[in-house]
Amino acid sequence: MENGMWDRFVAARERYRRELEKLRKRLPQLRALQQSFVDGRSQTYTVETPVVYNTALDAIGVDSEIRLILIGDNPGRREQARGNRRYLVGPSGKIAEKFFREQPSLHIDFRTNVIILNKTPIHSPRTGDLKELCRLGGTAFAAALEQSQRCMAGLLLEFHEALINHQGLPVPVWITGYSEMKRGGIFETYTEELRRLYSASSLQQSVFLYRHFSMNQFTIDLKRQTIPGELLVQSLQRIGTAYREQILSLIIV
Repeated sequence: MENGMWDRFVAARERYRRELEKLRKRLPQLRALQQSFVDGRSQTYTVETPVVYNTALDAIGVDSEIRLILIGDNPGRREQARGNRRYLVGPSGKIAEKFFREQPSLHIDFRTNVIILNKTPIHSPRTGDLKELCRLGGTAFAAALEQSQRCMAGLLLEFHEALINHQGLPVPVWITGYSEMKRGGIFETYTEELRRLYSASSLQQSVFLYRHFSMNQFTIDLKRQTIPGELLVQSLQRIGTAYREQILSLIIV
């Protein structure tokens, strides 16, 4: 990274760290709430990190080549474990890693060329469990969850503005898992904030939406929508743009 880009990246990373620390302090009972919820399930585990900062960002240096920003939902069981504290290291992450490994034309190594962020850093066993945590945690938890989504949307734009690829263009953003981004969904607040932030930004043309990597939804949808003779990068851009326009209502004119 050039000096200016590196400085902006470091600033975004440090703000990310600070904002998550504020969120932890805002919800001092969060770990107990999550543990109580987990203990009521058939498969229990110890909640070690209620709000998860992606420590993989700390391994990025000035010589790192970032070619993609990928957005997941929220940290699950493996992501919050003390030995991980990184995003997309569970089954979905393995599927994503396999996809990029099998698509050399994209020139992306999932573990070295990709920055991974989430729509919220708050842990839950499954994304859908955030709704139940809102019920159990009351208005304080629900308000903090919404604030965390606005914060993560702002951080995405900050990272996006900081990173330029080897062609001098902003790196693309892939937002995976759009089903809960619709009205009434868990991540409706994230959607609204993204729409507000990107509506006046030229960077919106490098934002793309896709299905989840979990259960091969991403790959199945890609195969279903690919047009014979179309290059992979063209298919990805066309599909990701259509979902962006549908969910975020960001239409490039």
